[in-house]
Amino acid sequence: MPSGGPAGTSRNQQKQSMRESGEDSEDESEILEESPCGRWLKRREEVDQRDVPGIDCAFLAMDTEEGVEVVWNEVQFSERKNFKMQEDSIHMVFESLTQLEHVNIVKFHRYWTDTHNDKPRVIFITEYMSSGSLKHFLKRTKRNLKKLPFQSWKRWCSQILSALSYLHACTPPIVHGNLTCDTIFIQHNGLVKIGSVAPDAINHHVKTCQGMARNAHYLAPEYGTNAPITPAADIYAFGMCALEMAVLEIAGEQSGPITPDQIERAIDSLEGELQKDLIRQCLHAEPAKRPTARQLLLHPLLFDVHPLKLLAAHSVAKHSDGLPEGHERPPTSVFAVCNGRKILYQELEHTERLGKYLEDVKYGIYPLTAYAPPRTRATSPEVTAESVKSLSPEPVDVETRRVVTMMCSVKRRDEAVMSNDLQVTLLLRMDDKMNRQLTCPVVSGDSASALAQELVHFGFVSELDRVSVEELLVEQLRNHVHLQGK
Repeated sequence: MPSGGPAGTSRNQQKQSMRESGEDSEDESEILEESPCGRWLKRREEVDQRDVPGIDCAFLAMDTEEGVEVVWNEVQFSERKNFKMQEDSIHMVFESLTQLEHVNIVKFHRYWTDTHNDKPRVIFITEYMSSGSLKHFLKRTKRNLKKLPFQSWKRWCSQILSALSYLHACTPPIVHGNLTCDTIFIQHNGLVKIGSVAPDAINHHVKTCQGMARNAHYLAPEYGTNAPITPAADIYAFGMCALEMAVLEIAGEQSGPITPDQIERAIDSLEGELQKDLIRQCLHAEPAKRPTARQLLLHPLLFDVHPLKLLAAHSVAKHSDGLPEGHERPPTSVFAVCNGRKILYQELEHTERLGKYLEDVKYGIYPLTAYAPPRTRATSPEVTAESVKSLSPEPVDVETRRVVTMMCSVKRRDEAVMSNDLQVTLLLRMDDKMNRQLTCPVVSGDSASALAQELVHFGFVSELDRVSVEELLVEQLRNHVHLQGK
């Protein structure tokens, strides 16, 4: 991957400029590989800001359905034996990651495994954050001898804590375990997202990553001991991220691991006492004495938006594409009503910036996590085989494309040798020439009709194709039973 020096930076800037102008070199735009379903096309160009533990390499890829760039991540196992031992747990972890939905978490689209070679791979597709990592942003800011605006620092802290609060509110909590400024990414509109949510699920089974010593200061004191790793470890890592955002670089010009003395000097260099207090609370040596992400969102330093104003803005952003009609009204006009309490326009600070404020709310700049009860989610896959799913109804997508051709295969699940559980694979060719491959387990009691209806419900096939898909499933399931009976 390109180095972080001036030459490497110059090359990265040149490549970024060429990509923005649509002038990718033929080598970088060459398609190296495609996903089994044909939707994602891997290109030669590597994504340098994804150098995080647990990921061996990452490339730019094209999502041919959405027409956007994504990141093609690869995890390579050293031996096939190691992969087979962990295959079930790997599948459960990655299935759960596809269920995570939060505006401040990098979207995890799909994953699959490649076991054709001696060294098996897990490949997964994630959202592409074009503006790079927070670490790169801080380095650029320091080179320009500038300081991160305090308001930006507060907004970014709130967004990171909102994502952590979401993960920690799962049952049981999901511990990120690798939160650093390298795994926090920035969008062009100022939105930050945390990525690499579950590297520990794979990091113990892949080659050793470089740069771990460089990020050792993000690790809480309980790492390396017999103490259990809890969400408090993420809070410690957040405290380090918050400190680094405030001072741009903790160790100054020195190289090597960051020492406790350097951390303490960096905290002392801050001007605001509340800022020092927030960071020191996060960096407490005892996990039980660190605040939770939800408590930090209510810290006096971050809790500076009137909750009623924020609730009203979220309501407007949710039910409208912009400002309410005729928003330029007299100061005594009612802006919103919440639990019988009326908010007047004269109560809103900086009314002339209301449009920008609503836009920021819409894009997640001001999260609502601190003001709402934590969201309960199903048990995470580290404890049970169930995927992480929301208790609220899942959104229903509508597929408008028609299926041109379809193929179906039915086989016994590898892990279900002693049972009657089956695995059904559907390969669909859509009318826009896109392929879609769907695989799901079928247990006793599942019917072809219910499976077809579920495919329509989740937007995989059109309602107009439901009967055809159902007939194909009935035929293939019947054929499988017939063959097994011989």
